[in-house]
Amino acid sequence: MNKVIIITGASSGFGKITAERLAKHGHTVYGICRRSMQHESIKYIQLDVRDKEAIALNIKEIHDKEGHIDVLINNAGMGIGGSLEMATQEEIETQMNVNFMGCVNMCQSVLPYMRKQRNGKIINLSSIGGIMGLPYQGFYSASKFAIEGFSEALSAEVKGFGIKVSMVEPGDFATNFTASRKNSEATMNDPDYGPIFKRSLGLIEKEENGGLKPEVLARKIEKIVNAKHPRLRYVVANLEQWFSVVLKRLIPGNLFVDILVSYYKTKPNKH
Repeated sequence: MNKVIIITGASSGFGKITAERLAKHGHTVYGICRRSMQHESIKYIQLDVRDKEAIALNIKEIHDKEGHIDVLINNAGMGIGGSLEMATQEEIETQMNVNFMGCVNMCQSVLPYMRKQRNGKIINLSSIGGIMGLPYQGFYSASKFAIEGFSEALSAEVKGFGIKVSMVEPGDFATNFTASRKNSEATMNDPDYGPIFKRSLGLIEKEENGGLKPEVLARKIEKIVNAKHPRLRYVVANLEQWFSVVLKRLIPGNLFVDILVSYYKTKPNKH
């Protein structure tokens, strides 16, 4: 059955491939992104997810035209690498406003229509970094932890209206996310943090560049779109990252932090 689907961050990576897959299989897809885009089967809208007023106007236009909105996929996101101590206010606000408040803005604009029709599906892109706090990606993790809590609470609030909420928690994927990550200059130049950050960043980028293909995630999202009774959470990752998620649930917190320290090599070198 044809569904009206809105997906954010649709100009590249997960968003673009997912939008193209859903459109190819007969759905009406509206792709929201910050730059101007054209596609024969995707209706692109140039929009910043931080602009709540513009979002509300565009969502109303979509609903007025289509008569219903069936699925919202909150995929827009970005990453800023660096130490938590040295993050600037601008870096923190950018990270949280794009990843978390962008998701909130979209949900708040779409929910009145889904609630009125007593039907709908919201799929929020979280991350493995929303399950465990990743060193030198701390505010990225914080934004994804926020999506986790928000989505769980939202699911409980809107389930009675026939609206289903799911989270997708990807591990490492080979997309342009790595190349577009912004890194803290203050952290890079700090005599304590700098060498550790560069070492950790090398490991992070190696894993991302060797990660799963984004088509894997696009297929999973399509299955959630079509699922009659979708789950709240879906981890989409390689075996090692799956194991780390399970391990975090089983062992004491301090021990898991020690594993993160060892894995990401965040101990300073001895002078």
